[in-house]
Amino acid sequence: MTTSEKLQQELEKVLSGRPWYGAGIYDTIAKVSFEAAYEKPPGSVHNIAEIVLHMVAWTEEVMDRMNGMTAGVPTSGDWPEIGKPDEQKWQNYVDDLKLVNVNLIGIIQKFPDEQWDEPIDDQRGDRPVVTYEALINGLIQHHIYHAAQISILNRINT
Repeated sequence: MTTSEKLQQELEKVLSGRPWYGAGIYDTIAKVSFEAAYEKPPGSVHNIAEIVLHMVAWTEEVMDRMNGMTAGVPTSGDWPEIGKPDEQKWQNYVDDLKLVNVNLIGIIQKFPDEQWDEPIDDQRGDRPVVTYEALINGLIQHHIYHAAQISILNRINT
């Protein structure tokens, strides 16, 4: 199995499969109502909608890096503004998360196997050297981390 196949398989497993720790991200998000998505319990820094947009933004940033762009903060910002609660916008955020991950999987499938061990273009100077493979593994970990937050917030909010 190639590195591309392994990374694709792992990403798909945490998104829509059955990872060993529990539900996939899409199943977790499907349990979130529109009302719960915008609820911010006391002491919480972010609500579920903000977390989903943050996940979208960082997936876009990873795609940019995979396409050879210099590493930085996502174009839409680290924590994009969600605006006023809106049921259609919430559904759009969920759809956007799915779409950016489909696009990322396409990039992973086409990525040259001999380049996975090469460092990404990161000129910030204060960061460790990150390979393309580590970048995708890091995004998978980022997705899992935030999926757990979503699950906990959804339990509190419902």
